[in-house]
Amino acid sequence: MATSQTDRREFLKLSTAALATSALSMNARSYAAVVGANDRVRTAVVGCGDRMRQALIPAFQACKQENNFEFVAVSDIWSMRRESGQALLKKLSGGDIAICRNNDELYSRKDVDAVLIATADFQHAQHGIEAVKAGRDAYCEKPTADMMSDARDLLKAVKESGRVFQVGTQRRSTPAYQKAYEYIRSGKFGDINMVEMTWNVNQPGRWRRPDVVPLLKEEDTDWKRYLLNRPYEPFDARKYLEFRLFWPFSSGIPDQWLVHQIDTVHWFSGHPHPRSVVANGGIYQWHDGRRNWDTFTAVFDYGPQDDPKKGFQVLYSSRQTNSAGGIKEIYYSNGGSLNMDTQEVTPDGGLTTKAAAEMKMPANQLPKFSLAEKAEKVSTDANTGGDPMTTANMHNWMECVRSRKTPNASIEAGYSHSIALCMCIAAMQTGQKVTFNDKTQQIIAGGKVYA
Repeated sequence: MATSQTDRREFLKLSTAALATSALSMNARSYAAVVGANDRVRTAVVGCGDRMRQALIPAFQACKQENNFEFVAVSDIWSMRRESGQALLKKLSGGDIAICRNNDELYSRKDVDAVLIATADFQHAQHGIEAVKAGRDAYCEKPTADMMSDARDLLKAVKESGRVFQVGTQRRSTPAYQKAYEYIRSGKFGDINMVEMTWNVNQPGRWRRPDVVPLLKEEDTDWKRYLLNRPYEPFDARKYLEFRLFWPFSSGIPDQWLVHQIDTVHWFSGHPHPRSVVANGGIYQWHDGRRNWDTFTAVFDYGPQDDPKKGFQVLYSSRQTNSAGGIKEIYYSNGGSLNMDTQEVTPDGGLTTKAAAEMKMPANQLPKFSLAEKAEKVSTDANTGGDPMTTANMHNWMECVRSRKTPNASIEAGYSHSIALCMCIAAMQTGQKVTFNDKTQQIIAGGKVYA
């Protein structure tokens, strides 16, 4: 572990000279983001799709008055979403909302201090880089990146910019998860020796937009700008609106659900990434033209790089073909279980008196207690509007924009979940056991550099 952390620190370290150069090179646009303690933080929306409308905007509305934030602009390359987004924000704010055809137009404005980013999965890193290089603080949806080159570039850009960058892994701002973190890190739980995670739904329409796809015409958007750094493909409204079904615009289940849960593994354990990943799955039920699997299982190995005898395994499975089991997130130690679905610690599975007596050992049974007065359920529903977890994460971001402190879901946390995600994608695509080189920050599959 020590070697891993040392190499990672070297990679993350930025010289004083680089920071000074960055500060000196701030242009006029960057100064728009220097907010006084009592000034209103003028915020723009980047990408006004479902996630923005159903979750981020409601969370922003719930927190804006206390923290003195306001909406001032919307940027979207599709004319219909741009205009409907402007109308929505006007209705909510009661003020004028500028409309921008793209982010170049947005960042040329002097009246934007911060942005909310909820674009397609593969665009998050590039849009995050644009924001911080323009001197804006950002709240950016997960995944941070599903290509290592994007992850490395975004990490560097955020660190050089000094901007406040919150990742949308909202468990980190949720009280029950914060208590679980404190409990595990206190040592009272014992060493983690296994984690089981599931995310199951039975929804043939999940990530499908059959009513909206016919509305999108190529002349009403900017397809080349949509593709960003992905290989050129002819215009396809499905790949634009149903991007979660189509690699390389998303990996589907890992991009969407795995990152939320694997992020807690990094947080609770202190390990920045897995030692190895293997994966299997396929399209078994929904043969609707998608490229991404509807059923997926992966096994992650965590522990010190220099001591394979220490560590634990994470078993992750997800299916879109049967919802039995729903969401499950259970941590195990020799003394019992920490169940983040019920948000309880119990002696379930712990070493009993009878079993311990056979080896003349003391029993190991954790006391039972709740991590929360009222369980904050994670929903599998597509519409997660107004959920308290996202609101808590938004509130933390707003406070950090004011204080300039590091937010709960920092860029380092986003970088870590990106490593796990990219390792997982490599395992899916190659069928190989995948590892990570801390020195070069590269993924290795079958003994060869993958990304």
